[in-house]
Amino acid sequence: MEGKTMATIMPKSENLRQAVKWISAILKEEDENGIAVLIQKAALRFNLSPREEDFLRSFYQEDSNN
Repeated sequence: MEGKTMATIMPKSENLRQAVKWISAILKEEDENGIAVLIQKAALRFNLSPREEDFLRSFYQEDSNN
């Protein structure tokens, strides 16, 4: 399909945006930690709510399906 682009979801929370950037940077450098471990570390590091942590899980689950 021509002109098809993937929609970008921008989280409202600054902490959540920082967590996505942090996880993405680590995934580029190394992948010895699983995504679940990185999400747990990000939740603690950026003081994320359970809902924000759930967002990260679905965000990275969808990303890995592409």
